[in-house]
This record gives sequence, C-alpha cells and structure tokens, in this order.
Amino acid sequence: MHDISEIEKRLEDGSAPFSPQQLFQRLDEMGIAYRSVSHPPLFTVEQSKELRGELPGGHTKNLFLRNKKGSMWLVTCLEDREIDLKALGELLGAGRLSFCKPDRLMRYLGVIPGAVTPLAVINDKLKQVEFAIDSALLKFDPVNVHPLTNEMTVAISPLDLLRFLEAVDHPPRILDFS
Repeated sequence: MHDISEIEKRLEDGSAPFSPQQLFQRLDEMGIAYRSVSHPPLFTVEQSKELRGELPGGHTKNLFLRNKKGSMWLVTCLEDREIDLKALGELLGAGRLSFCKPDRLMRYLGVIPGAVTPLAVINDKLKQVEFAIDSALLKFDPVNVHPLTNEMTVAISPLDLLRFLEAVDHPPRILDFS
C-alpha cells in the first residue's frame, strides 16, 4: 500500500500538476461554464452517493488502467456501471488491463486516488494517457466530476467537457458499454 503523503507531487515531465484554481482559470479562459460544490474528501462512489444530496446530473466512476506494455488509459463511466476489465481491455484493444498504482496516477495525471477525473488529462502534457468515456454519461447534463481534488465536485455540460478534452489534446474515445 502506498502512503499518499510520500508520493512526490511531480509529473513525468518534471513540472508540478495543475491546482484546482489553475484548472478553474483555464475553464474560465475557455468560456466553459461550471458550478462547483465543496465537500469533505471522497474516496469512493459510495461516499459520494451518501454526501451528494440532490446534486443533479450524471455522476462518474473513473478508472486509471494500464496494460503489460505500460500503455495507460483513463476511463470515465457512469458511477453504477459494472466494469469487466477483460471485456474493457478487448474493447480498447489493450489486452489485459490492471489498475495503476497511486505513484503512477500522480506522475501522469497529477491526482491522488479518490480525485481521479477526466479533467486530470490537463496534466498529461506528454500525451501518454488515452482517454475513453461512457457514451451513456454524455446523455446527462450536467456531468459531475472532481476538479483535481476529491474535496470538490464540478458540474459541467457534456459538450463543454468534450470541448475541454479536445483543447487539452485528449480527444475522447466514446465507448458503448451496453
């Protein structure tokens, strides 16, 4: 088990990861509307469900995965989606997938476990992480994600989320999990 406090908060390119405030500044510069809500740190979907109250929209589950060759994927899906890693590996053409360790999560996406979010691809300047999203999630407006911290949730339209992903050079692969 990794102690999160011992993980060096540096990206693979040596830079510091974006802070939530820097992310908000980028969203503002792009003209992307969002609404943020602060809350106690959340580490699981179950914790999120308990604390969210009546927060409308689609809620996410995020998986940071790798294959034996070291290729990496960030997959964002509906929070209640059952994911078969073998089937997902086949769908992505990735082969056998496993979860990445917290130190890799920080090195490539600049976040800790519990704060994984599609917005974290802003930290992957070397473009080493492929991004895939559940097509069913994009039917919700808004989509609720963490803004690089698990102490906040941001509501953003699905179109603006896609626009953001394109702008940070991580065009999503839209997957049908049904």
